Amino acid sequence: YGDWSSQMLQGWKSAARDLGLVMHQQSANTKGKNASDIGLVIDAMDILHQGKFDGFVLVSSDSDFTRLASRIREEGLEVVGIGEAKTPESLRKVCNRFILIENIVGEAAPEPSREPKPAARTEPAAAPLKRPESEAIPLIRKAMTNIDPDGEWYSLGQLGQYMVRADPDFDPRTYGSARLSDLVKRLTKRFEVRKDGNQLMVRDIA
Repeated sequence: YGDWSSQMLQGWKSAARDLGLVMHQQSANTKGKNASDIGLVIDAMDILHQGKFDGFVLVSSDSDFTRLASRIREEGLEVVGIGEAKTPESLRKVCNRFILIENIVGEAAPEPSREPKPAARTEPAAAPLKRPESEAIPLIRKAMTNIDPDGEWYSLGQLGQYMVRADPDFDPRTYGSARLSDLVKRLTKRFEVRKDGNQLMVRDIA
């Protein structure tokens, strides 16, 4: 969504064409008004009321879309958000699941130029956002306590489901692990992991 006749979007126009994306034209009748956001919300509501879909994927770091995500969820549909680490908590928490772009993009593509340049310029790749793995311990402990305060062994799958419900933006990749099982196995001083049939079980040994 944007005014594709504008020189400011020429870089994005090329990227959208290369990726086979549909470019929705939104002309701003008044300078400073965000016609693109309004057009996107109107189309999203039209799609919502068609009743043909089970969920929406909202790719944005803009908290202005918080109410849209909330409205979609009011209809019982799933909302998956994708955005940068700077995305406000209001948008993160209203989604069923929120995924950080930094966790799914190995090397950031150069941002499309806003105006023509005589020569191509390569921007430095953005480093993935990582937190110390120890910061995940309180989240895992909280999940255990809420599932069963008196429990000893907990299903890893159940822990993961609870953690995502409690914190939609929880992602083991934020802590340097591809999967929750990898993250827990690295925290050997705090958790013990064993296999019980086809599932992994975890307990706190601190």
